[in-house]
Amino acid sequence: MQATKSGICWRLFLFSCVFLESLSQDFGGQTQFICTSVPKDMDICAATLQNSVPGEDLKNTVMQLQETVFQQKENIINQKETIRELTSKLARCESQNSAEPGDARPGGRRKETGTKNTMGDVSRGPADTLTQLSQTLQSLKQRLENLEQFSRSNNSVQANSLKDLLQSKIDDLEKQVLSRVNSIEEGKPGLRNETEQRGRVESTLTSLHQRITDLEKGQRENRPLDKFQLTFPLRTNYMYAKVKKSLPEMFALTVCMWLKSNASPGVGTPFSYAVPGQANELVLIEWGNNPMEILINDKVAKLPFLINDGEWHHICVTWTTRDGVWEAFQDGVKRGYGENLAPYHPIKPQGLLILGQEQDTLGDGFDATQAFVGHLANFHIWDRKLSVEEIYNLATCSSKAQVGNVFAWMETSLDIYGGTSKWTFEACRQLN
Repeated sequence: MQATKSGICWRLFLFSCVFLESLSQDFGGQTQFICTSVPKDMDICAATLQNSVPGEDLKNTVMQLQETVFQQKENIINQKETIRELTSKLARCESQNSAEPGDARPGGRRKETGTKNTMGDVSRGPADTLTQLSQTLQSLKQRLENLEQFSRSNNSVQANSLKDLLQSKIDDLEKQVLSRVNSIEEGKPGLRNETEQRGRVESTLTSLHQRITDLEKGQRENRPLDKFQLTFPLRTNYMYAKVKKSLPEMFALTVCMWLKSNASPGVGTPFSYAVPGQANELVLIEWGNNPMEILINDKVAKLPFLINDGEWHHICVTWTTRDGVWEAFQDGVKRGYGENLAPYHPIKPQGLLILGQEQDTLGDGFDATQAFVGHLANFHIWDRKLSVEEIYNLATCSSKAQVGNVFAWMETSLDIYGGTSKWTFEACRQLN
């Protein structure tokens, strides 16, 4: 009987020690053991009970501690479940408020996803849309302030002529802003921030209209139709110019223009020509950290141009379908050449020529990250390869310089959209 009692006591004692050690570890503590000397012939259980609480009380204490630990573990499990549930809800909310990224396209060009409106814009979140429109209005405001200063110093002659062109574009922009804000408010009633932004936008538009009215009080200038530049102040997917007529079939070509930009990274897409079934029939693009490229039938040649320094530069690219030979000129100097660029592939007719945007589909699929930012002027296209002397004459404003026989730079040859503006420009004046 004594042996049995001693065995039970030993098991209870060991169980208490193991259990207390486990409890200490669960709560991040450190276990400490207190050793007490016991005479050789003395009953261990008796000694243990003598130096602690009575046996029954010790057993009850252990059971209470065990129950407490179980309750704590259950609480922790419940709390973890709650945390997981809240984390899941937060992730869903964030995913609903985030725009879906575009799909990667071959050659490093990205195709936007979403629904496009008639301006080529992609549907986006309310805050993004209003922010971008506000930026556009701010840019218009800055250009008008510059015009006022120009008007005071030039008797309002050139300024008033240019403001007629901006008037219609601002009217279109106003309709676009109000339409989008109304659709946002109808879809999400009670959005106070969007309502406040609408008020600010309407106020800005009213101020712009008043300034235009004041500037229109004066004599208009009858400037030549080729003495102008296009300005693309923002990297958007709705600012562009469209050439009114298509290109003919061409077995050789020369494309020349004046460019000014300090955009980074990459100046964007000065022009793109798309035909049915081929969006990259003829494209000039500098996107991201890539060098400027010329694409013909989606085949690529890298061009040695360095133009994003905020200065005007004259660039020309020549190409012939025989062996796909190409040459690149900057400021009248030949900078590079190559071959095997879409050899024996003629440039197809019945396409659409866009200035300022890269087309993913015929006349659509614009991507803001590939848009041209800067100034463009004297854009000409020939259906032959110009000589080195002819290109030099163009870059130096020689009296012998010719205009494109396929496309010549004229205001009446273009339609402009989305806030792109026209300003007086004379290339020869830039060189003096």
